[in-house]
Amino acid sequence: MYKLLHSLSSTIIFFLGLLLCSSAMAQSNDEEEEAIASAMAAMDEFMVSFNARDPHSWAASLNYPHVRFASGTVTVWDSAEEFAQTDSFERLQRAGWDHSHWLTREVILVSLEKVHISTVFQRYNSDNQPISTYQSLYIVTKVDGHWGTQARSSMAP
Repeated sequence: MYKLLHSLSSTIIFFLGLLLCSSAMAQSNDEEEEAIASAMAAMDEFMVSFNARDPHSWAASLNYPHVRFASGTVTVWDSAEEFAQTDSFERLQRAGWDHSHWLTREVILVSLEKVHISTVFQRYNSDNQPISTYQSLYIVTKVDGHWGTQARSSMAP
């Protein structure tokens, strides 16, 4: 009888453990899905403000320090004020750029406060004709409750 009760209690404990782990995993998955949704919303804000050519809104879509790897260089901006002073819009317009769109966004790593997203985006001219397509890696973070792009590594110039 003792062995039967011991075996039964061990089985119950095992299944309770599975239930608790399953519940924790479900909660973790929900939290990860929330992190992904927040990161994607931050990337949408990045693109909307970029296409609006609004340097202050664009800067507000980021977290700092903000890092960009592109064209064989690494650029670091320590603040939104510093980032808003960039000349990206003039340089891009001289190259025929009018707007950009995400073609793909694939989450490759996720935690509750950081999401790595592999992207492909396309630049278009004012006739909505594609002028270039680039792959990038965006690292979107939650800093002081704010989701924003903190680092980008791009094949774009």
